[in-house]
Amino acid sequence: MAKIKLLFRIGFVYHKAAFDSVIELFLKDDNYDVWFSLEEERIRRFLFNVPYRPPIIDEWIQQGYRFTTDKNGFDIVITGDTIRQARQYGNAMLCFLNHGTGIKNILYRNLAKYSGDRYHIFVEGKYRMDKLKESGVLGKSEAYVVGLPKLDYYFQGKFQDRVSFLRTWGLNPKKPTVLFAPTYKPTCMYDVKDALFEATQNDYNLIIKLHHYSWMGKYAPHRQHRIFQKRVSKYTHSVLVPVTEYNIVPFMAVADTLISEASSTVFDFLALNKIGIIYDLPCDRLQHSDGQPLLTEDNREFLQDAFVHIQSPHDIREGIERALKPTEEMRRSAEKKREYYFHKLDGQASMRLKWKIEELYEKERRETNES
Repeated sequence: MAKIKLLFRIGFVYHKAAFDSVIELFLKDDNYDVWFSLEEERIRRFLFNVPYRPPIIDEWIQQGYRFTTDKNGFDIVITGDTIRQARQYGNAMLCFLNHGTGIKNILYRNLAKYSGDRYHIFVEGKYRMDKLKESGVLGKSEAYVVGLPKLDYYFQGKFQDRVSFLRTWGLNPKKPTVLFAPTYKPTCMYDVKDALFEATQNDYNLIIKLHHYSWMGKYAPHRQHRIFQKRVSKYTHSVLVPVTEYNIVPFMAVADTLISEASSTVFDFLALNKIGIIYDLPCDRLQHSDGQPLLTEDNREFLQDAFVHIQSPHDIREGIERALKPTEEMRRSAEKKREYYFHKLDGQASMRLKWKIEELYEKERRETNES
């Protein structure tokens, strides 16, 4: 029997974090002929965005990954984003596992833009399903709740050696760890750049994990990473995670709290049963160039009563202290929201996704043979 030819269309390196546990399952299954593509990477040099081949691709090839630029002949394509010209993949079944969660509007905008394409969309919980239905952008696509594969390894206990991990990064395992994970747009990094270091320097480890785009210069200026490259050398309690570390989950695993504004990490951190800190932004002024809002929720109200909200760089120290000692009311609110946002945080989301893909593929194949 011929193998099912499957393509993981990664897009950008950082998208792979959403796929890792899913990739492992399909690679271990002899029924599949698994391939990979990574064609969206661009880096800004001078005034031009030029194609960029990250060195980590060579590492993946050594691990047995096979990369291709071919688009024809695949039975199944798993993508982390919508595809500009989906027809190039012929009759392949398009499976959409969004590379990020959170409250940004980009998922719904892209689905609306390509509403003529049919995707099987896999989401992390009832919240996302409700939002997709409310948005009216599904078109020909269908959505299914499976959970969040990105966090499967965490719930399987693969990031438990906190002490060794922190020592590897030159940090003190005896201190609580603060993870600063801003998004590239809209961002709080320009506001907190100095206060963040000052507020954490005596009593905490500080890990700074920037969005992938903050390093590449195409969607965000290079000064975003230079801000922190300049400062970490002056503060021994801090580390700036290099762009080569594409997966933020191990850093969330060791963090005691997280500071961000609209990054999907805020959303994911809730799933880990930890309390984060949201830096409030003036959401009424945050818009795309066409006037549509950048966020689907006002981040000043998102996770209210569950996470700590701060409005100024001067609030960082107090915000950390509150997040590390949450009230019972905060914990109850976080638990209630976690149940709504996430389906079965049991480390088996990838398996549920694989089972659903196989069920859908068999159904489509039967319908094709009968027609």
